[in-house]
Amino acid sequence: QVQLVETGGGSVQAGGSLRLSCAASIRITNYAMAWFRQAPGKEREFVATTMWMRTTYAESVQGRFTISTDNAGSTVYLQMNSLTPEDTAIYYCAANPFLTRQSDQVAFWGQGTQVTVSS
Repeated sequence: QVQLVETGGGSVQAGGSLRLSCAASIRITNYAMAWFRQAPGKEREFVATTMWMRTTYAESVQGRFTISTDNAGSTVYLQMNSLTPEDTAIYYCAANPFLTRQSDQVAFWGQGTQVTVSS
């Protein structure tokens, strides 16, 4: 079974940066890897996804966040810059056999890591 473990969350002031990591138990080359986030009282929403050399971002993070993978194909990253309080949420790593922006179609989830942005 695919296991995903997120790290790198924490608290940061507005305008700051964080880098999230997602360590996978298997090689991720056969999956679309993605990041979703969920704030209290809100639906889990799409943030970014990558498969092979293709990347897609939600409009809310376009130009500020960057999704990438390591050369070994075992770790997914989310570099988050120019953070705002609206970015506060639990961030989840996801793996899926096909590209999707829909959380209910995701096959595998990590446990999540909290990101809190203070103003």
